[in-house]
Amino acid sequence: MLNSPTLPAGISGRNRRLLTRLHREFPAPFTVREAAGALDFSMPQARRFLAYLADRGWLVRVRHGLYATVSLEAETPGEWREDPWVVATKLFGPDCYLGGWTACEHWDLTDQIFRGTVVFTTRRVRSTETEVQGFPFCIRRVSPERIFGTRPVWRDRVRVDVSDPARTVVDLLDKPSLGGGIRHVAEVVVEYFRSEHRDEGRLDDYLTRFGNGAAYKRLGFLLEELDVPAPTTLGKCRDGLTSGISLLDPDLPRQGPATRRWNLRVNGNVN
Repeated sequence: MLNSPTLPAGISGRNRRLLTRLHREFPAPFTVREAAGALDFSMPQARRFLAYLADRGWLVRVRHGLYATVSLEAETPGEWREDPWVVATKLFGPDCYLGGWTACEHWDLTDQIFRGTVVFTTRRVRSTETEVQGFPFCIRRVSPERIFGTRPVWRDRVRVDVSDPARTVVDLLDKPSLGGGIRHVAEVVVEYFRSEHRDEGRLDDYLTRFGNGAAYKRLGFLLEELDVPAPTTLGKCRDGLTSGISLLDPDLPRQGPATRRWNLRVNGNVN
C-alpha cells in the first residue's frame, strides 16, 4: 500500500530518537547548521537527514534550508504549517516585532480580519512583501533605536514580541498603510481611546521618542474630526505641531483640501 500524502511514512527507532531530539531542541524553525550541531552531524549528513524526514512527512520545509518539526497533535501532518508568528521571529529576528494590523487584531483594537502578518525588523530585506508556506508577510525595516514599546507573547514555547497598544497606534500614525489605510487607522484610534488600553502618557512618550511631526498632526486631526474626548493629548499634538504641509495618508494621491490648523492635506476620508 502506498503511503498517504498526509500521513508520515514509517521511521526506524534510531531516526525516531533523533527526531525526538529535534522536537526537544527546536520549538521554532531551524536551519541545517543548527540541526547539525544538535545531532552532532556533519553538514552533508544533516542536510540529507532533514531532507529524508521532510520527504516522509516528519518535518516540514518552511523555506529553502529552513525546517520545522511537525506538531505531534497534527491530524494531517502532510498539510501542517508552522505558526506564522513563530516563522516571523525566526526569519526576521532577533531584533523584530509584530505590529500594524497584526497587533491591532491581537489587542482587539479592530474587528477586521487581515490576511498577512506585519513584521518590523532591523534586518535588511530584499522585498517588503514575501510569502512563506502560503502565509503573506508585510515587512517594515526600522532602525535599532525604534525597537521599543513591545510586549512578549508566548506561542507554545516560542517568545514573540508584539508592539503594545500605544506603540501600535504610533506605528499606524507613522505609516497608515500598515493599519489598512487612514480610514481604518481612524477606527483604531477611536477604539484605543475608549478601551482599557488607553494610556495617554505612554502614547505621548512614544510619539516624542519616535520624532515624527506628521504623526502628531494626524493624531490631532483625527481626535478633533472624530470627537474623541482627549483634551490632554490634543494639547500635546498642538504643542508638537511642525511646519510644512503633510499628507493625512502618504500612500494616497496628493490631493484634497489643506487644513492650516493641523498643517495637513486631507487626502482621505476618515468617517
